[in-house]
Amino acid sequence: MRRRAAMRANPLEALLASEPFVLLDGALATELEARGADLSGGLWSARVLTDAPALIRAVHADYLAAGADVVTGASYQASFAGFARAGLAHDAAARLMARSVGLAREARDQFWAVEGKRAGRGYPLVAASVGPYGATLADGSEYRGGYGLSVEQLMDFHRERLACLIAAGPDLLACETLPCAEEAVALARLFTEEFPDARAWLAFSCRDGATLADGTPLTDALLQIDACPQIVAVGVNCTAPGFVTALITAARAVTAKPVLAYPNSGERWDAKTQCWHGHGDDFAGDATGWLAAGARLVGGCCRTTPATIAALAALRARLKAAASRG
Repeated sequence: MRRRAAMRANPLEALLASEPFVLLDGALATELEARGADLSGGLWSARVLTDAPALIRAVHADYLAAGADVVTGASYQASFAGFARAGLAHDAAARLMARSVGLAREARDQFWAVEGKRAGRGYPLVAASVGPYGATLADGSEYRGGYGLSVEQLMDFHRERLACLIAAGPDLLACETLPCAEEAVALARLFTEEFPDARAWLAFSCRDGATLADGTPLTDALLQIDACPQIVAVGVNCTAPGFVTALITAARAVTAKPVLAYPNSGERWDAKTQCWHGHGDDFAGDATGWLAAGARLVGGCCRTTPATIAALAALRARLKAAASRG
């Protein structure tokens, strides 16, 4: 079965051509929580799609105002199985997944409708978040991998949610926090065999400067998906900032695709106690090293905020000013 979508050949191309780096947004779930959203239970940020959709739209708007070129919808934890466990019927689950894209599109369209906000900006993109299978287990499995599932079983898990999200009309898919190569291969096969007009980035969660969460070398995982033309960027997310420069360097050695990085703030998540430990890093300062290593798309994951993205936007402005003087 082949499905057709109306995504552009490469939605990132214009931004990559015009900017020193494409600026992604920051955390959604932890930002929603900071604003009073209840993220308890297995749905995490997807719960807010029913409880407070306007709050999601407001966070998207704040990231756009901070300078983000891409806003990512609240579907990371969304799956038909997860919604079913929460008592939602299949059709209701599908509507909520579509709503995650719709809220991001509404925020983008409202932002872009104000002429004064367009100056010096590329047209912002909407990415539909595709979280890993482990995210639906709500037990930290996306930081461990080792699901015990085959590529075919992972394809079965992702197939219908991909179709639902694509039908909602995002510019691209953000396949995030992938802890194992098998899940990346499953997604690449779905794009090649069933969703040939979809465009996506794939970002892995890594446990150090060389390997995925399950211990697979990042380079091995990237080589397995590099031939998939629907994958328009690759890299890492939800990873400690201190590992990112080495991971970007490793990725650049094996792929010509643009490399992206949107790590956590520097704080560490404890899945057992359900809380964060430590302190955030100097994100904009660290980002200079990521860019020097070859990153072309940069943003933030857990515990980053609109202020983080504003700091990255200021860094980009300085880089553009320096280039114009040179």
